[in-house]
Amino acid sequence: MGYNCVVLVKQVPDTKRITGQAMNEDGTVNRAALPAVFNPEDLNALELALSIKDQYGGHVTVMAMGLPAAAQVLREGLYRGADQAVLITDRRCAASDTLATSYILSCGVKKLNADIVLCGRQAIDGDTAQVGPQLAEKLGLPQITYVENLVKLEGKTIIAKRNMGNGWQEVKSTLPVLMTVLDSANEPRVCRAKQLMKCKSAKCRVEVQEAAKSDPSIDVDGVCKDLEARDILIHQWDLDFLQADLQWCGRDGSPTKVHRIQSVVLAAKDTKSIEPTQGGIDAMVHELIVDHTIG
Repeated sequence: MGYNCVVLVKQVPDTKRITGQAMNEDGTVNRAALPAVFNPEDLNALELALSIKDQYGGHVTVMAMGLPAAAQVLREGLYRGADQAVLITDRRCAASDTLATSYILSCGVKKLNADIVLCGRQAIDGDTAQVGPQLAEKLGLPQITYVENLVKLEGKTIIAKRNMGNGWQEVKSTLPVLMTVLDSANEPRVCRAKQLMKCKSAKCRVEVQEAAKSDPSIDVDGVCKDLEARDILIHQWDLDFLQADLQWCGRDGSPTKVHRIQSVVLAAKDTKSIEPTQGGIDAMVHELIVDHTIG
């Protein structure tokens, strides 16, 4: 039978390398100031989709919304075994909060006739865990959040195990369905050498156009047709193609506004040096116990 899985992925700033330039004055993330990575839990969502494809057959599409640079995470999705990649990129998407983002993504997913839509639980740049549930609402789909294991998939019925924090719950749903996936669900597979060799030249149209700026001999249409013939063209969609209502996109469609950004610096009033010896450590522990800091 096979199942058509759509995986929503995101290129996010590496939050382990935060600097003072991480935020713009208007409250938006200064993505140029931070290295970008594949959102971790989106890899778990992709792995679940690929596992479904391996076991039941079907097709896996990875979709991202962002700047042209987001094509990199789509390539990584192809390297791991995804069949198709879609980039939604449009300057009018800028400053979209979760509500606007979920609306734009819903317009994209509707074009793919998905049986199962998968997202990571949350992105590390916002940690809201809102886009997945909001997307399900806009698509009119049942949702299973915090998925940790796929229990059963048969016909148009799916049973998944979700982590509730203090226990687990098995949820049964009909397809199509949207699921958000935890990092404890699986171990994402590494890039496959065969897929890497096939898809290392995968590009979206805007990347070809950028290359043509420095090399006028590049025929953009010809290159894109060649990539499509080799099944490695990253499809590029804008808001016009999606027929999106612009009042729900970007800053205009985002009710969330940043009131203030405050940089919090924790500074000690005084310092004390501890000798790196057993005696020095014993004295420090004793002092902490006396002060009721520990113990």
